[in-house]
Amino acid sequence: MGAHTRISEKGQVVVPKATRDRLGWAPGTELDIVESTDAIILRPRRPGGRLTVDEGLARLRALYRHEGPAIPVEALNWSPDVDDDPA
Repeated sequence: MGAHTRISEKGQVVVPKATRDRLGWAPGTELDIVESTDAIILRPRRPGGRLTVDEGLARLRALYRHEGPAIPVEALNWSPDVDDDPA
């Protein structure tokens, strides 16, 4: 889930709409900036550092959203049969 953006002359960075939507970041969302040696991480600022139930569910739904073709239930429930030894 990568994206590309550029720093403006004012030092501003645009987070692509698809990324904002996936993360549930609305206009006005406050972000904490976490620095490492050669990168930054943007995290929504939360009072007390805890998520509400609705925020947690929204983040989980965004993380596990399937955007491809439907997957048959049989494929999701598949597991190797213990008795099927290929050797």
